[in-house]
Amino acid sequence: MAAATMKYLVQVEEGREAAPEEGGAPSAGPAYRCAAGGGGASPPAVPGLESCWDIFRLSVEKYPGNPMMGRREIVDGKAGKYTWVTYKEVYDTVLKVGASIRSCGVGKGGRCGIYGGNSPEWVVSMQACNAHGLYCVPLYDTLGAGAIEFILCHAEVEIAFVEEKKIEEVLKTLPNAAKFLKTIVSFGKVSPDQKEKVEQNGLSIYSWTEFVLKGDGAEEKYELPPKEKADICTIMYTSGTTGDPKGVLISNKSIIAIVTAVDEFLSNSNEEIRSDDVYISYLPLAHIFDRVIEEVFIHHGASIGFWRGDVKLLVEDIGELKPTIFCAVPRVLDRIYGGLQDKVSTGGFLKKTVFNVAYKYKQGNMIKGSKHEDAAAIFDKLVFAKVKRGLGGRVRVILSGAAPLSNHVEEFLRVVTCSHVLQGYGLTETCAGSFVSLPNNMSMLGTVGPPVPYVEVRLESVPEMGYDALSKESPRGEICIRGDTLFSGYYKREDLTKEVLIDGWFHTGDIGEWQHDGSMKIIDRKKNIFKLSQGEYVAVENLENIFGQAPNVDSIWVYGNSFESCLVAVVNPNKHGLERWAESNGVSGDFASICANPKAKEFILEQLSKTGKEKKLKGFEMIRAVHLESVPFDMERDLITPTYKKKRPQLLKYYQGIIDDMYKSMK
Repeated sequence: MAAATMKYLVQVEEGREAAPEEGGAPSAGPAYRCAAGGGGASPPAVPGLESCWDIFRLSVEKYPGNPMMGRREIVDGKAGKYTWVTYKEVYDTVLKVGASIRSCGVGKGGRCGIYGGNSPEWVVSMQACNAHGLYCVPLYDTLGAGAIEFILCHAEVEIAFVEEKKIEEVLKTLPNAAKFLKTIVSFGKVSPDQKEKVEQNGLSIYSWTEFVLKGDGAEEKYELPPKEKADICTIMYTSGTTGDPKGVLISNKSIIAIVTAVDEFLSNSNEEIRSDDVYISYLPLAHIFDRVIEEVFIHHGASIGFWRGDVKLLVEDIGELKPTIFCAVPRVLDRIYGGLQDKVSTGGFLKKTVFNVAYKYKQGNMIKGSKHEDAAAIFDKLVFAKVKRGLGGRVRVILSGAAPLSNHVEEFLRVVTCSHVLQGYGLTETCAGSFVSLPNNMSMLGTVGPPVPYVEVRLESVPEMGYDALSKESPRGEICIRGDTLFSGYYKREDLTKEVLIDGWFHTGDIGEWQHDGSMKIIDRKKNIFKLSQGEYVAVENLENIFGQAPNVDSIWVYGNSFESCLVAVVNPNKHGLERWAESNGVSGDFASICANPKAKEFILEQLSKTGKEKKLKGFEMIRAVHLESVPFDMERDLITPTYKKKRPQLLKYYQGIIDDMYKSMK
């Protein structure tokens, strides 16, 4: 594929042939950067912008009275309107909290843990770390005591800010974590029992109000230390699908580079974040995706409203807040899609017909190149405005990240939401968004778009999987990334850092394929490959993406091993779809008993086989037996990560008996 045809890219380095010696470096394709914004390697220097603290500080100077953070007021147990604190008010609290941290003996380079759901206190604690050059160590809200203890000890956390209902989880880590941990600060209150237990272990504990008051008047005493771009600001532990969490070291430079890149990307797309934009904060702040988006909002003096922490109340919070930008993981967008499809299919013949006509007309115009707002203005008003109102009525950009979004869901939402629907790709190690698809570009459906500005990308061949990065027709290989957004290594794990960071290139482990316009399609995962007993290699991630498109399949885990000649799967069927099938086929009972019915298994297996044949899969890639699981794969059973990636070893352990039975039944 000629670089000249890849209109969104500029080539910055030639490809290279494979090293001739045994076990030498594989071949690699040319290195590219995004063509927009001049195709520069680094963002232009901004005077005074050297650290994450400067992102916030400069916005306080520019937008002191702007509403920065809001939460819903609870009156008599009922949630009311959002109440807001301004940038200046937040700044004043941050200085007090920072002075309190310093008075506990924690200074520049010290480790500060933050554990809990998203809240204004979370952001204040993070900014206090930024102000004093501390390493902010976020802990996933969904991590259990084992992982919490591991991170507190591994990162040598000296002070931890903790959501009130999570304090008990932290207390379970004592006395082990007390080797380093000396102070706990609650985001709310502290009970006498908690105080007693903490003090027995030689630690101090404060309520939020006490801790803020402790720093009141002491701000002058503790000068803010100088901070540099190369300084580490965060150790972000990835929830990893195997082994202990890895501590990803993220520098000020990486965050500044990605914030600037997002700005550049938006302005090239005739969009920008404005100071009157509103964001709903519900994706975990302990994850790089949400952290970067909130940094972008803070950079522009925009407003962040926090959800109440309950997924069942999220739609209600959105309705009250009316955000303008909505970020989501595919699981959330799949639910929105499922809900909308249900409304259409149960809305009666006339409504269904009008919707389908409107959809086909608008979709056709968008495929021909019309902008979403011009493709069917009359149908937007008459039909699709209701969908937009469901997300508060003001959303203009929906950004999906953290896992692949199905093509049919992405296309549907692009047509019906009256918003740009963009899909991004990145890792904690690349500071989130390394690629983002472009607005009003239906040809990028199913891709993650071109690289964002200031990020360099190349593909490296994976010969054992048949992926050739130097192919003229469709270059495929492991996605490798270089540039200012990269992490500084894994904390205390130089061995793991050397495995993935080679000659400045970070090896993502994901297999990508360049498209003719310079966008990237994620097609596989390097490690999720195994050999069946007949010697055939199976790329399981690719198969799950294909079988995941089968009707009535919400989620699927495909399994095989080198002692067996075929594949089996555990499927989370779509509840409404399977219940409708059961009704039409004389199968009675609740959802769990329908799932256990042999006829239902046969039905889903037929759907999977049909999809496999349509996608021209080989015989050994087809599913031969299936187990229907009525309970979606969840974090409670440790089957998925907080970003909904499958934990394959844990899935195998959990379903081992069922897998064995499926194989036995075929013999």
